[in-house]
Amino acid sequence: MVQAPTMNAAEPAAWMAVEPSPRRVRVVFGDQTIADSKRVILFRQNRGTPVYYFPRADVRSEFLVPTGQTANDPVRGMAHFANVVVNGKIAEQGAFTYPEPLPQWPERPDYVAFNWDKMDHWYEEAEEVIRHPRDPYHRVDVARSDRHVRIVVGGQEIANTRRPLVLWETNIPTRYYVPLEDVRMDLLKFVDGLHTRCPYKGEASYWKLKDADQEIAWSYLDPLPECPKIRGLIAFYNERVDEVWIDDELEPKPLPRWHSIPAKP
Repeated sequence: MVQAPTMNAAEPAAWMAVEPSPRRVRVVFGDQTIADSKRVILFRQNRGTPVYYFPRADVRSEFLVPTGQTANDPVRGMAHFANVVVNGKIAEQGAFTYPEPLPQWPERPDYVAFNWDKMDHWYEEAEEVIRHPRDPYHRVDVARSDRHVRIVVGGQEIANTRRPLVLWETNIPTRYYVPLEDVRMDLLKFVDGLHTRCPYKGEASYWKLKDADQEIAWSYLDPLPECPKIRGLIAFYNERVDEVWIDDELEPKPLPRWHSIPAKP
């Protein structure tokens, strides 16, 4: 369940949006389709991932076992949880509803949501979706550039290029993707077994400085078809390296919240 965000002075006021989605959405667990709907509602709120809500009529209720457990959500009301049980396989608290929602959430007693990570597969139309629903208002734009990009850590230059790809993503700091030929790869170590998945770009692999603990760069070795330009390039966390120089000007650090939460590539 998405929790209401904790705000500070550097962040915008809390907001939420609820709207019907035109996409057919399916949820699979234990080799069974437990929800299949062309009438889902998409819930969005700042700093939270989108959530799909399914009409009860489009959910296989025989696979839901109420637990009696609840949790209060200041935006939506009291959530009631159910285990998802299919052929002996159990996703504890895998589904939730709001039987008595707050006034701003009036019609939701007739809808069911699922914990994304506890389900086996999610599909929008016939395409599997990873990590969370795609936000229709979330953009990823990539442009080839001739800006001069330099990355410095501990006084040592680890990347220098005049042919970066610049990636702009909604609510994410600008990222500069650098060809491997322009990166001091001898200073970096590939992190075996560490991968994260983005519903807009694909699966990311990670790099860190040799003899360091924290990852400072990532690469999409096989990006989704919608984002092919960044294939195999290296991008660095602006917030984790010491200096990012763009056209000989020191790039400002991202907003403070990017230093206090796990960074997203």
